[in-house]
Parts: sequence; C-alpha cells; structure tokens
Amino acid sequence: MYTQSGMAGSAPLGHLWRPFGRLQMTFRRIAGRLLLTTMPQARPKPLRRRLREMRLLWQGLRSTKHPVQVHMVPMRRCNLACAYCNEYDDHSKPVPLDEMQRRVDHLARLGTSLVTISGGEPLLHPELDDIIRRIRSRGMMAGCITNGYLLVPERIERLNQAGLDYLQISIDNVQPDEVSVKSLKVLDKKLQMLAEHARFSVNINSVLGSGVKNPEDALTIAQRAVEYGFITTVGIIHDGHGQLRPLNDREMGIYQQVRKLGKRSFARLNQFQDNITRAQPNRWKCRAGSRYLYICENGLVHYCSQQRGAPGIPLAEYTRDDIRREYRTEKSCAPFCTVACVHYTSLMDFWRDEQQPGGTPEAARLVQIK
Repeated sequence: MYTQSGMAGSAPLGHLWRPFGRLQMTFRRIAGRLLLTTMPQARPKPLRRRLREMRLLWQGLRSTKHPVQVHMVPMRRCNLACAYCNEYDDHSKPVPLDEMQRRVDHLARLGTSLVTISGGEPLLHPELDDIIRRIRSRGMMAGCITNGYLLVPERIERLNQAGLDYLQISIDNVQPDEVSVKSLKVLDKKLQMLAEHARFSVNINSVLGSGVKNPEDALTIAQRAVEYGFITTVGIIHDGHGQLRPLNDREMGIYQQVRKLGKRSFARLNQFQDNITRAQPNRWKCRAGSRYLYICENGLVHYCSQQRGAPGIPLAEYTRDDIRREYRTEKSCAPFCTVACVHYTSLMDFWRDEQQPGGTPEAARLVQIK
C-alpha cells in the first residue's frame, strides 16, 4: 500500500498563474498538433474565464486576509477502492444540499476565490450540480476532482450547465492492477468525451514514486493528455509509512520528460517537486488554514487532507481572526510536505510575511513526513 502525494487540486489554482508565465508553442509542437487533427481537442479557454482568473489573482496578491483555494468534501463515499487512498469509505451518505449551501455561503463571506469539490467521489453526490451553481453564484470559481468513471456526455453537459471551471482526473497506470483501476485503458474513452464536450478546463495528473510498478506509464499518460489538448501534471507519491524516497535515475528521467510536456501550464511552477524527487526538504511558508482550507464532510476546517484534525474548527465558526493566525503560523510538517495544492496556493505569498511557531494545540501534533 502507498499513499498519493496530494497532487489533487493543483490544477485549478495553477490556472490563475498562467497569464503571468505563458510560453509560446514551438514549431515542433505546432507540427505535432497538425498530425493530431483526427483526435478530438479540448476547447480553448473562454476569455471571460481568463478575466475572472486574473481578477481573482489580483485580489489574492493585493490582500492576505482571505482564502485563495478551498477543498470541500460533499461526501466521503467512493465507487473505487484504490489501495493507496486514505480519503474515502464505501458507506457515507452525501452531505445535505442545504448544509453544503450554508458552507459555500460562509466561504463567500470569508472572501474565498476558488472552491474545489473533492471526495470520496463527488460525482456520487446527487446534488453536485446545485453545489457548483451555488459556488458560481457567490462569485467564486468552481473546480472538481474526480476519478472519471461516472463521466458520460450527458453528465459532462450538466457540469457545463452548472458552470464548472476546472476538472482534474488522476490516472495512475496504463493497465489496471491490484493497487489502482484508475488506468488509461479504462479512462481513455472518458478523456475523449471530455475533449469533445467539456467547456471547462481539464487537468490530467500522473504519478511517480514508491509503489509505482511501471514508471513509464506516467509519460504515456501525460502524452495522451497533451494529445487531447489537456493540461498535464505529475505527482510524487510516498509509501504507506509516510516515507519519501528519492526517485531513481529511470524515474527521474521520466519525471523531467513529463515536466517538459506540462511546460505550457502552471507545471513549470512546481520547483518544490524537484526537492521531493530527491527526498529533500523544502523551505517555504505553508499558508494552510489561511490561504488554503480543507473542509471535511463534517464541516470542520483542516490544514489539508493529510493533516486532518488541525485546527479542527467548524467552518461556521471560522473567522478572519483564524485566517490571520494561521497565515503567520509555521507548520512543522511543511519541510517534507507533498500536498501540491497547498504549495501552489502558498506561492501567492512566498515573498512576504515571515511565520512563527504557534497556532492551535492541534497544530503542535502535526505528523512529520520524511
């Protein structure tokens, strides 16, 4: 058994950075695209969404007093049982719509920029579309992290109509195995459907690290994502004991190739992963509990999916005072953190405001991954 590094959710925030770092397509890539004209291609991003991204990015740079990205869980149940995952069960009921709407409204009052729905498997929630509509109606951007199994053209169109901005799927291998059935063999048809029907941005994440049998799968998956016109990222995973190990030469070569494929997107901002690939610590200011929040199905605020319990305050009681406290609180788990969505969100403030140890009593008991 192994545990994924928390690449989930990195896609939505990365879109906010793209206007500041877009690289021009080379002639080689143009030629490659011409050869792929028989494949469905993802739609270009609408200008209106680009403008909203830039506005939210500006708001995040201008003020540190509000969350930039929030992950919110509407149900813990999942239709799969991946061996590495510690974020699901097979029996939980969905959080009622009225409660989810209250949580969305409170996040809006806190000034949140982006809400990403995760799980479990969020597409199992019978009123997911209404949750997305509520997010958009309150002026926030809406993302979703899914295993992709439940996607069909009609379901994709409903997500379009609800106003979804971003969707991420993590594909773990080319052929399903005993660890994960989130394979390219199973999901390739779903990717084709997304390319043909989705009006939201799509990110495909692959994985490298402990427990991955065939590292070359990550490159195959990334290449397929690029062929469809999707964004591609790669996550580094640690083992079931929470231990990172350096990538070997073979894995490192694949990692570099996948990064090159993702260079047109925010993946070029993932320098923190270079240290993770060597099992070395990162020096950074983790803004979890402030700029990034993880809201579990019980409505509690946590630093992230891997540090549930801190600060452990009900969202309904979470205030700007809590945001200010956690913004300046140093997190002891940060040096070896692999949760990419928190890294990306914290980039917003890497250049300002030093942190100090402290925070809530729960923060003193954070698990240090090494």
